[in-house]
Amino acid sequence: MINGVLNVYKEKGYTSHDVVAKLRGILKQKKIGHTGTLDPEAQGVLPVCLGRGTKLCGMLTDKRKTYRAVLHLGIETDTQDMTGEVISRCPVEVTREEVEDCIRSFVGDQMQVPPMYSALKVGGKKLYELAREGKQVDRKPRPVTFYEIKILSMALPLVTIEVTCSKGTYIRTLCHDIGEKLGCKGCMESLLRTRVDRFLIEDSLKLSQIEKLAAKGCLEEHILLPDQMFPDCPKIRAGRKFDKMLENGNPLPWKGAVPGDRVRVYHSSGIFIGVYQWQKERGQYRPEAIFSSPQDFLPLSKLSQKSSENQIRIAPDLPETGKEQT
Repeated sequence: MINGVLNVYKEKGYTSHDVVAKLRGILKQKKIGHTGTLDPEAQGVLPVCLGRGTKLCGMLTDKRKTYRAVLHLGIETDTQDMTGEVISRCPVEVTREEVEDCIRSFVGDQMQVPPMYSALKVGGKKLYELAREGKQVDRKPRPVTFYEIKILSMALPLVTIEVTCSKGTYIRTLCHDIGEKLGCKGCMESLLRTRVDRFLIEDSLKLSQIEKLAAKGCLEEHILLPDQMFPDCPKIRAGRKFDKMLENGNPLPWKGAVPGDRVRVYHSSGIFIGVYQWQKERGQYRPEAIFSSPQDFLPLSKLSQKSSENQIRIAPDLPETGKEQT
């Protein structure tokens, strides 16, 4: 089983669940999860968690994301993008300066009403299911943050923008809201996700590429291991007397200077245990996310070749790069 995160390029026409299903077939493993839905017509970066890396799904969903979108002014649709039915058309009688000022006004913290055509649930039913039944329901505005919005090009009625935003943000709704504020309506014509945290579009792999790499046995070098997802967290390699404690998922007692509030903890053998959070009042590091498995600590003589390959990570560099707790 492969453990870690794979930077997948989701192509147009696939749902995020389609990508997961196809990867299960390619990699011959069931434990796979994606880190945030992309609409079928959207393309771009979709980090996919594999094996024990699925514990990272929630953490990655919370990360900042960057998109490149084409805003089409003068058209309003029921889905807020060009896949929906046109509700109205308006003449685009705005200047470049007015568009720039309007877009600039959205930077910062905003309250955004999610679209009816979304996977959010109301009363146990997805909004898009209700929308297809011709129903409209009140949606509560949700806080979102636009960290940066750049205008890449403008040839009215089309405006290409690059948006860096928080989780739970709908770029289609941003396009709709810009059109509303300008008084000429608007919708999203296309969407490309170019970044999720450290995952960049230039490093992403299409499903066809992944299939070829897997067949050649060369996919491992493209997998980001779980401990590599926390580069800002100091490393701690525990002394042998703490091994059994860590193997059982218990907190790690700590004396002396604290290397960080959040750390990566490794077994004395170098196997990555997980991410731990400092508890000052108890003088210990508490497990936040455990990535090791009991089979990782069996004697080599009892390990099958298959389970040996499943060890989450051996870190021989720790005596030099990390602090050892004795």
